[in-house]
Amino acid sequence: MAVGYDKAYKLLAIQEKISNAKAKDLIDRGLVKVGDKKVMIARGEIKTDTKFSVKELAKTKIIFEDDNILVVDKPAFVTADEVAKSFKNAILLNRLDKETSGVMMFAKNEEFQKKAIKEFAQNRVYKEYVAIVEGKVIEEIVIDKPILTTKDRGVAKSKVDKNGKSAKTTVYPLLVEGNKSKIKLVIESGRTHQIRVHLNFAGLPIIGDAIYGRVASNVNRVLLHSKITKIFDYTFEAKEPKEFKVYDFS
Repeated sequence: MAVGYDKAYKLLAIQEKISNAKAKDLIDRGLVKVGDKKVMIARGEIKTDTKFSVKELAKTKIIFEDDNILVVDKPAFVTADEVAKSFKNAILLNRLDKETSGVMMFAKNEEFQKKAIKEFAQNRVYKEYVAIVEGKVIEEIVIDKPILTTKDRGVAKSKVDKNGKSAKTTVYPLLVEGNKSKIKLVIESGRTHQIRVHLNFAGLPIIGDAIYGRVASNVNRVLLHSKITKIFDYTFEAKEPKEFKVYDFS
């Protein structure tokens, strides 16, 4: 019997016994693979005998909460706005890209929000990330390049541009294995997609970054994690997801 073709989301819905809408959402989030390749287009035609693998969506975990601040560990594949909907009485203080995991903070009242915004504006918030990149990083690197962000049909994209806003990223080596490196990053300011743009500019694209870097066959997300954030007298840490242990051969 000849194998036909149908839209990916319809075939996934049949395989997983879920609605077409749910299947499309899973593909759009980047959670569906065929073999080692991510399914990119939900409406793309694909063979009807295709077998899909679906990554489970992790839950948002609360790291800390008091009368002023709520801090969560955001999983990959969830937008900042989706997380915010789960905490309706809290005010979002910092955003992470959909595929970036880690520390996200909310103010519990307007007074604390105003104080926190001032800390961010004056670059007094310590923001530490970890990433896995293509290339060997064996010494500290400072990337001090302005970033310009534009929007096309509501989608933001950034680039290094002399007409952009000032942005500084400091890179510290952690581990090197072959032509891949695990690195620590500390950023001043926080421009849209700053780390991803700066690293790609430096010839160190983040593994799994389909927009600014290169798609990797063995991961299905951008390997970037917001690990530690310090504001006022608070220090918050989100443990590295298991994807970041892959290259830890120490």
